[in-house]
Amino acid sequence: MNPEVTVFKTAIVRKPGSNFFQGLTTVKGPPPDYEKALGQHEAYCAALERCGLRLMRLPPDLGYPDSTFVEDTAVLTPDFAVLTRPGARSRAGEVATITEPLKQFLNEIQEITEPGTLDGGDVCQAGEHFFIGISHRTNDEGARQLSRLLAERGYSSSLIDIRPIKGILHLKSGMAWLGEGRLVVSQLLAAFTSFRDYELIPVSGEESYAANCVRVNEYVLLPAGFPNVASRLARMGYKALPLEISEFRKMDGGLSCLSLRF
Repeated sequence: MNPEVTVFKTAIVRKPGSNFFQGLTTVKGPPPDYEKALGQHEAYCAALERCGLRLMRLPPDLGYPDSTFVEDTAVLTPDFAVLTRPGARSRAGEVATITEPLKQFLNEIQEITEPGTLDGGDVCQAGEHFFIGISHRTNDEGARQLSRLLAERGYSSSLIDIRPIKGILHLKSGMAWLGEGRLVVSQLLAAFTSFRDYELIPVSGEESYAANCVRVNEYVLLPAGFPNVASRLARMGYKALPLEISEFRKMDGGLSCLSLRF
């Protein structure tokens, strides 16, 4: 595998609770079907195992309906973790529930402190560089704190303000790192100068949700139902693995949100 592509060995996932539908969302329409969500989550876990990952499966946490989106609680590198400070007040307690599981794998754990806020979904690692989104969940101070913590350990970063862009909750709602100097990018984000040194794989408006795909070792997980993106990735030599994720999309979630991978 290309050395700039992170080799993942482990993932932390959390099964959605029966009150999953009570979480935060901007999507209008019927709520998610819980039984269907459970099936889609299990298929997602099976896909991670197919990619060679060992899973730590956390039980549902009914105190936090959004807690299945574990990615927002931490930013992970091979050497250390940074506990986030979610921008939505109702999600603040989720971070404490992920601390002990992370201590089983990582010796050094830092944290974002007040007045900073940071959601993990706003952080995209591209090799030794990190793109950090400033959004309606991640504020300037939280982004700067993370940038400083990363710089102390030799990582570079770019801050990208996505607040003016409608339809993008988190930075990774509209982008993904594939390795080999390539980024999958929604057309809404493609003009940012921070991406100028990368080969961009633009995703058109009608398939923009598929920009939130996930490179996991030899595979690229992507939401099912976006044939143009899937076929382009296949033509480029990637092993595309489409997954049904409709019930999580109803809650503003995507594939990357559902696991912490390291």
